[in-house]
Amino acid sequence: MVFNQLLQRYAVDLDRTMRQVVSHLAPDFPTFQIMVRYPLGWSDEHGHPYAGQVGKRLRPLFLLLCTEAAGGDWHQALPAAAAVELLHNFSLVHDDIQDASPLRHGRATVWRVWGTAHAINTGDALFSLAFVALEQLSQCGIEPSTLIRVWRVFNHTNLELTRGQHLDMLYETQDRVSVDEYLSMVLGKSAALLGACAQIGALIATGSEPLAQIYGEFALNLGLAFQIRDDILGIWGDPAVTGKSAATDISSRKKSLPVLYGLSRSSQLAHIYSLESLSQADIEQAVSLLDSAGARDYALQVEAEYYDRAVAALERAQPQGEAADWLKQFLAGLLQRSY
Repeated sequence: MVFNQLLQRYAVDLDRTMRQVVSHLAPDFPTFQIMVRYPLGWSDEHGHPYAGQVGKRLRPLFLLLCTEAAGGDWHQALPAAAAVELLHNFSLVHDDIQDASPLRHGRATVWRVWGTAHAINTGDALFSLAFVALEQLSQCGIEPSTLIRVWRVFNHTNLELTRGQHLDMLYETQDRVSVDEYLSMVLGKSAALLGACAQIGALIATGSEPLAQIYGEFALNLGLAFQIRDDILGIWGDPAVTGKSAATDISSRKKSLPVLYGLSRSSQLAHIYSLESLSQADIEQAVSLLDSAGARDYALQVEAEYYDRAVAALERAQPQGEAADWLKQFLAGLLQRSY
């Protein structure tokens, strides 16, 4: 419900801003334009308009919501919102190459359509366009000192994204990964950009670095809790709710939080994870072993801890108006993603 309200309020202006930024690409090279527009969901591989849904634009909508909740004019933050969405798509295009993923949102990934070299270049273009978008904040009446703080958060987040991706790739081949190592990876790969959205929104609204740090703390903890809930749903989720087959993360041998907890307590589970291929019986036994080890309860406990930290930080931030109610509903909706 809250997400639909955000779409109605912000999505049209966000899309217009993003399209204006992408229009900076040289018009004399239409194939290059198609490659960039394709992962954004604006066209198919032939350059024809695409009507399907590609991503939810969650991060930029969250940035605009935090701007408004902190008492600012969300229109001023549109270039920053466009920047984080372009940056997010840069990371997805490169992640798909590194993970050899053939599909994203039910469509062939960029590297599958045009090859690895062009996909790398497309990701680089999206990265560059993110900075083109961010530069446009200078035209929005924002104080120069605030602009510098926004740039600092954005640049640090870029490094965090690459650190998180490095750990994600490293842990795929590493036999033993601790819970703390995993959470550090999630902090960089999943939570950092959400934290940046909240920080940047609060900075644009108020120019206050202390308040922006509180908003960032709220969103980082929200991002961690959100990822842990995904980890739980990836094993025990109802396919009718999640849209994925049961125990998807087991079949792909994903080292999620409950799995890492179970691996540290069950040599049988470690043996199953070492097999070259997993049968349905193996997957069912793995889930049973996780249940016996208390992995789901452990993950729920850790999720609740991060959720409580997010609630506490949001209370300290003292958000304002209707946007404050939406933020609280957004946070409450996290634990309503049921299995």
